[in-house]
Amino acid sequence: MKITKTEVFVLGDPEPAKPSGTRVSELAFVRIHTDEGITGTSEVFAVPAGVVRTVLDGPDSLFGQTLLGEDPIPPLRLRTRLYNNMVHGNRRGWAIICIGAVEVALWDIFGKVMARPVYQLLGGAERSRYRVTDPSQRHEVVPYCSLISALRDPESTIREHVERVEQLKEQGFRGVKLEPMEVPPETIVEVTRRSREILGPDVMLAVDNGYGFSDVPTALRVMEELAEYDVYFFETPFEVDALEAYAELTAKSPVPIAAGEHTVTRWEFLDLMDRGGLQVVQPYMTTCGGLSEVVHVLDLAEPRGVQVIPGNWSTHVLSAATVHLAAFSTITPFFEYVPAQLFTSPLRSAIMEQGFEVVDGAIPYPTAPGIGIEIPDDLIEHFRVG
Repeated sequence: MKITKTEVFVLGDPEPAKPSGTRVSELAFVRIHTDEGITGTSEVFAVPAGVVRTVLDGPDSLFGQTLLGEDPIPPLRLRTRLYNNMVHGNRRGWAIICIGAVEVALWDIFGKVMARPVYQLLGGAERSRYRVTDPSQRHEVVPYCSLISALRDPESTIREHVERVEQLKEQGFRGVKLEPMEVPPETIVEVTRRSREILGPDVMLAVDNGYGFSDVPTALRVMEELAEYDVYFFETPFEVDALEAYAELTAKSPVPIAAGEHTVTRWEFLDLMDRGGLQVVQPYMTTCGGLSEVVHVLDLAEPRGVQVIPGNWSTHVLSAATVHLAAFSTITPFFEYVPAQLFTSPLRSAIMEQGFEVVDGAIPYPTAPGIGIEIPDDLIEHFRVG
């Protein structure tokens, strides 16, 4: 089998009637074609579409010229070759995210060739007998749903969060993450208090204020107040590079601290854990550098007693890849999931219809070969931009 083409297409939502914080303006996807008619697809979250085209679209692109004519199997071989070719270039940032997208697409091809879901090719569901507290953990993975307010004033933040938490409770989700952004500390606490009242004691509840703190004492005071509401983790209190601040907070906080949504490669995650003291790390499957790279993060996190709870503030294409990692991992009790039904994004909703269904708050282990999601041509043409 040989790679015959690397294709980039860019999708986005139409202009909404009113401003929306969840509109997708442009999101690049990569599709790798082979001479046997088997293709693999991935998305390239948080990279400008023009950059993705330059790096991956066609035979004259930066990585396209390396990939054409190559055997796509095994995925790690080509992923390593692309990474090593960057030894004198950018071994972080957008280049690594593009490599990660390529590798996820290669795993998609590998799974289809082997007629197996990708998590089985990673090693299968490896949860040890003594780590399983419920039989369901052997055949399903659990998403937590992230919420965010369209408006950022305290009153609107509280109102919108409460309304959406009530919806998710009714829909049977087992995990919720609040995102009270750009609001005072007391609003963060109040949103958390009201949400816990609605959800009851059995639903996982996390909080994210999007790098909103600038000093450790304030952050620590908020963590001490949030501990009363059984917060599973608090995400990104500081800028991700402020590792000394993270280290001081993680050493004192009664709530586990999480970060890693824009972190690339195992090496940056190693810094988060060892220098920053993070108790929860949150790799994105493509941003980190691919599924194989996230497996390396798992290998580093497990002996440190750190949970790997993958992030995904994008579509169900990236979510599908995340489901496979969660099925394989022994230290991933939850993963991030964007409930498209709560947001005004026609593209998210259309792709969600092609993705894995949430049943009673969980997603059954995939059974389809590859990653398990395809984007129909008519969907692509409908949402194509640029």
